[in-house]
Amino acid sequence: MSPPVSAPSAPAGPDRDCGGCPRLVAFREEWRAVEPGWHNAPVQSFGGLDARLLIVGLAPGLRGANRSGRPFTGDHAGDLLYATLGDCGFAAGTYGARPEDGLALRDCRITNAVRCVPPKNKPTAAEIAACRDFLAAEIAAMSRLRAILALGQVAHGAVLRALGRRAGACRFAHGAVHRLDAARLLVDSYHCSRLNTNTGRLTPAMFADVFRTIREALDAPPA
Repeated sequence: MSPPVSAPSAPAGPDRDCGGCPRLVAFREEWRAVEPGWHNAPVQSFGGLDARLLIVGLAPGLRGANRSGRPFTGDHAGDLLYATLGDCGFAAGTYGARPEDGLALRDCRITNAVRCVPPKNKPTAAEIAACRDFLAAEIAAMSRLRAILALGQVAHGAVLRALGRRAGACRFAHGAVHRLDAARLLVDSYHCSRLNTNTGRLTPAMFADVFRTIREALDAPPA
């Protein structure tokens, strides 16, 4: 009788008091003093490792994931992201902007290129590089992975670097689909930030179109 197949174990992320980036550590300590009830620590990924879709954002939002402890939870970007995931069948339940809302992801996992909140939502190149191994481990642990969605140009470059490629190996463009290898695609979207949606750079319809493209790719038989 064959032994049972165990679920893949999650790759180790940065610990709560990771000291890899001095500027981010100082910002984290500042907000721990201001808001001691917030998460104020590296934010771990959300969703199963057996998912076929990995969504990569930029970094936790100050009053979103940095407060709640779950990616894209508690800010405007999460409102649009989770609503779209639900509409496209990648999430089940009602998004309540808190980790205890019971929302579950379906065939989808969410992470960030940088795990700690950066001042003004702008990580430096060194901070992105410091988190690269965590992203690389995330991708390597997902044995069924077929599509990676990069939310923004920084995430696009971070994914390519994590795969050992040049950041400019594929040109970022909203809605672009790049073949990484025989099994996996890299799909680009503008980030679902308040700035992009308020200025009309990204509309809900544009965002939904990207997920429809991903859904069609996942539903198609392997080449």
